[in-house]
Order: sequence, then C-alpha cells, then structure tokens
Amino acid sequence: MIEWQDLGKLFIGIGTVIVAVGVLLLLADRVPSVGNLFGWFGKLPGDISIKRDNFSFFFPLGTSLLLSVVLSLLFYLIAWILRR
Repeated sequence: MIEWQDLGKLFIGIGTVIVAVGVLLLLADRVPSVGNLFGWFGKLPGDISIKRDNFSFFFPLGTSLLLSVVLSLLFYLIAWILRR
C-alpha cells in the first residue's frame, strides 16, 4: 500500500514535470527552429474546425486520439520498466 507521504512526493514530481513542459512550450516560440516542430499540433486529419461569421468551433479529435495513444504507450513502458 502506498503511504500518503510517497503519494505526495509523486504528485510533486508530476507537477514539476508538467511545469517544465509548459515552460519549454512557452520558450519554443522564441527559438526559430523549435517553434515549427509543433506546427502540426491541432491540424491533424480528424480535427474538427468550423468557422462562421461570428462563430468558431474547434475540437481536436485526431490530436486527442494521437496524444492518448502516445501517452498510454509511454505510461505502459514506464510501468513495465519499474516492474522489472
């Protein structure tokens, strides 16, 4: 059973990683070659985009599915490595 202290440390670690990724994404626009790496993000086939005169709707279905698969594989590999 996981103790509360270990769970707290885990949440702090996950939060730190999320903040680091956020900072990197913010800084990616300032570096010319890195800013274009994420140009495809939100423009995959399956992403729904509706633009009218006074209305716009965007639902990144294809991007969400791709991120779900990639993160599932990543977490599976991390769990597999930690079990060994």
